[in-house]
Amino acid sequence: MIAKLTGRVDSVGDDWLIVDVGGVGYLVFAPSRVLGALQAGAPVSLRIETVVREDAILLYGFLLAADRDWFRLLTTVQGVGAKAALGMLSVLTPDALIAAIASGDRAALQRAPSVGAKLATRVLTELKDKVAGFVLGPAARAATAEAASPTAGITADAVSGLINLGYSPSDALRAVTVAAGRLGDKISVEALIRAGLSEAASGEARR
Repeated sequence: MIAKLTGRVDSVGDDWLIVDVGGVGYLVFAPSRVLGALQAGAPVSLRIETVVREDAILLYGFLLAADRDWFRLLTTVQGVGAKAALGMLSVLTPDALIAAIASGDRAALQRAPSVGAKLATRVLTELKDKVAGFVLGPAARAATAEAASPTAGITADAVSGLINLGYSPSDALRAVTVAAGRLGDKISVEALIRAGLSEAASGEARR
């Protein structure tokens, strides 16, 4: 079972790359976020998920362990194959995925190719309870911890306010979570909405 490949990029395609390891070329399928960061001739080290089928042994590569772990988790959902999982990881980072699932943002998941409304709903339903124990960095920890905080009701109202102003549920959740961390426990809905709007605007500017 191959768990990691370290070598040089031989070539890159639409959803694959070939990694040259000591003169042996390994065909690896990867999210577009990974492929976009690579170029032929460059050194590369990938975390590998090996999938053994009756007719083939397939390798899926990721720059970060968190992406590989999400690939594993997504493919536990009924109807989510490797292609759909790679699609979601192509358009969403691990923190963005956990925010989308925590906030029930079906539209965020549907940005991925091969993911329709029915499959996105199934992902949200089956993984909703699992993301609380799937810690993937500061943004993810903040998002999952928020529901248990004393200000959960205020936060929920602020998130709803940003959604009503046109922000997606996942963007609203991220912005309000960051803003709440800066303001502390003694906050009002109005103050949190204002701070959340400022954070959301900053996030758009950074994109």
